[in-house]
Amino acid sequence: MTDQTAPKRGATQRPGLGEIVRRRPEIVTLTILVVICVAVAIINPNFLQPGSLIDMGRASVVTGLFALGVFAILAAGGIDVSFTAIAALTMYSLTSFVIGVAPGMPMGAIIAIAVVAGALLGAVNGLLVHGLRVPSLIVTIGTQYLFRGILLAFVGTVWLMELPPQMTAFGKAALFQFEGMNGVTVDLPAYFLIFPAVVALAWFLFDRTLMGRAIFATGGNPEVAARLGYGQRIVHVFVFGFAGALAGLAGIIHVSATRMANPFDLVGMEIEVIAAVVLGGARITGGTGSVLGTVAGVLLITVVNNTLVLVGIPSTWQRVVVGAFILLAAAFFVRRAPKPQKRKAE
Repeated sequence: MTDQTAPKRGATQRPGLGEIVRRRPEIVTLTILVVICVAVAIINPNFLQPGSLIDMGRASVVTGLFALGVFAILAAGGIDVSFTAIAALTMYSLTSFVIGVAPGMPMGAIIAIAVVAGALLGAVNGLLVHGLRVPSLIVTIGTQYLFRGILLAFVGTVWLMELPPQMTAFGKAALFQFEGMNGVTVDLPAYFLIFPAVVALAWFLFDRTLMGRAIFATGGNPEVAARLGYGQRIVHVFVFGFAGALAGLAGIIHVSATRMANPFDLVGMEIEVIAAVVLGGARITGGTGSVLGTVAGVLLITVVNNTLVLVGIPSTWQRVVVGAFILLAAAFFVRRAPKPQKRKAE
């Protein structure tokens, strides 16, 4: 859902560029993305090689799944920094279980268990946020340490280098194969299809269901949303459970793609993922944003992370560039934010 300002009755004047950008901030993100892609392609034509594009597509899957979950929470007016801990706990525990107890478990069942386990851990966040009535940032910082502590203290700290064959096969399954100019064959992994499928599911959820309207209404103004009959407890549990489910799914994809389970993986991705969602047009104060904008933000972050080296900029500058994008996005979205007295549930 994006900003909607109802035109005055009888007005026939078309909205200007500034108004269009204010309503659809993802246009800015997409424009920046196109400009960067064109500039990098001119500087280094290898950017358009199938291998480079496939690497970026592969890298966008886990970040994209995390980002869609974070978008749901931001839209409801909260924030979450525990999703990487949920992914790490889910992926490592489930991989250990399959290796030691159920080596013949089908891949479909492994994915389903990861999604359910992640949803349950996320629901714990939702119950705590609603029950304790404290900012979600405080709650999720606490559960982030709690989940990581449980993983390292009770599950394991050793890298699992030998995955069950069904997980290895899932990570290696290819949709297409391309041969680069250097003769190296590059695969587009089959698990890439999961990301567009989840994008379609999220779009339907946020744009076509009552729960989607309840999430945006809660993020816009929780008091008004409650008076409209939207159950705040259900909304909080749902959005955090939704983010947890996507974190569990991202975790098991990450393990299968890297073909090893490292309990210390995924640490530090929180800021990058939140940045992608904010760059896509979601306000940190809730009530707005879109699935398309979130996808655009993920692609922008992925392209930036993968092209700096191609144009001769050291990879250590990635955080500088991402930080600059966050500052610019924050300045832009503050300027386009409506005045408080005019704010209402969308």
